[in-house]
Amino acid sequence: NSKKEPEEEEDDDNEDVEEVLHSDAIYLRRIQWPGLNLAYRSQEVMHLMGDLLKAYQECFTQRFSPLLQPAIGIGSAFEGWSPSGDDTVYQVLLPLKPCPGYEFHVELGRAEKTPARDGRIHVELECTCSRKKSLCSLHNPEEMIRKRRGSSFLESLCTDSYLNVQKTVVCFQSFVKSAWATLPQSHCYKVQLLPSGHSCKLKLQKASRRTIIIEMLMGMQLADSDIFLCSQDTGAAISSSTTWALSCAVAEMKFFRLASRQVPHGSCHLRCLYACTRIAQGTCFSTYIFKTVMMHLLATTPPSGWSMENFPQRLDDTMRYLHRCLQEKRLNHFCFGNENIPGGIVLPLAFREAQPPNLLQHLQDGDAHTESLQELKKL
Repeated sequence: NSKKEPEEEEDDDNEDVEEVLHSDAIYLRRIQWPGLNLAYRSQEVMHLMGDLLKAYQECFTQRFSPLLQPAIGIGSAFEGWSPSGDDTVYQVLLPLKPCPGYEFHVELGRAEKTPARDGRIHVELECTCSRKKSLCSLHNPEEMIRKRRGSSFLESLCTDSYLNVQKTVVCFQSFVKSAWATLPQSHCYKVQLLPSGHSCKLKLQKASRRTIIIEMLMGMQLADSDIFLCSQDTGAAISSSTTWALSCAVAEMKFFRLASRQVPHGSCHLRCLYACTRIAQGTCFSTYIFKTVMMHLLATTPPSGWSMENFPQRLDDTMRYLHRCLQEKRLNHFCFGNENIPGGIVLPLAFREAQPPNLLQHLQDGDAHTESLQELKKL
């Protein structure tokens, strides 16, 4: 058999994408859009977070514990879409700040030629003598601990002066257990604390048996940016219990919020993303791959092009963009070295200047690359 010319191979690739779109046309019509349910339940979740924050502040006012800031909704549910329907996990990030008398200092991990993917939070005593009539805990720790009648922050939640992920999470889990009965939601929901070493995960169930699963992650903001060190389990090998994962979830949520304000009312971008992730369930293409493709397209396609009447074209663009990335074995992380990120997203300078990580790096392996192309044809 003679070898195909490049032009013929490209035509075949285009036909493969066309087949994917055509074969899924009927299936797409059957997909039920969960947008309204997501919006309603997201509001319920954030209302609960507000009540939890009040209870936490009342409980820990006189104790050495991190200060909780208002919760931030993250993940697909708070971006306005979710491939999981009624099984959606509503993720929220609870930013931490040091209690009076302490300081947090971030130490990012080191990685050769790629941006850091994790970091540690060093906890130090802060001198507050100038704001107090007596010596602060830095200069008289025994006296301060005696007055507060509580254990030292460094002793209870840290390991070698670094904030411990598991200890911090377990402390918050214990608080939620003890505080639940005092919350208004306790009259409407039965609560079950699901096992997790990286988050506080709740399963709430109403009398109607309708359930909501909420995952509360702890985190610390990097300076004034939209990047956080987070307790989220990334699935990667963690070097120690004091290692916190670097998270772009807040930046990504803000990007979708900004995009939704710019595109026409009733736009198709979220439906397109939802449809793609539903079609690709069970394949080698993760939800995050399609989400990244969509963010790149949203940043480079004129807002007017996302009206609902353009849904078929935008779906076509999404599949072709993914196909091109597979051919090139490269899909850049959206939040690194990207000149197309809007000004409303605040990123550290190191992120803006970094070489973006390749989300398809694993395709450098020939077998994985071949498999991914075959999976696309089978969608």
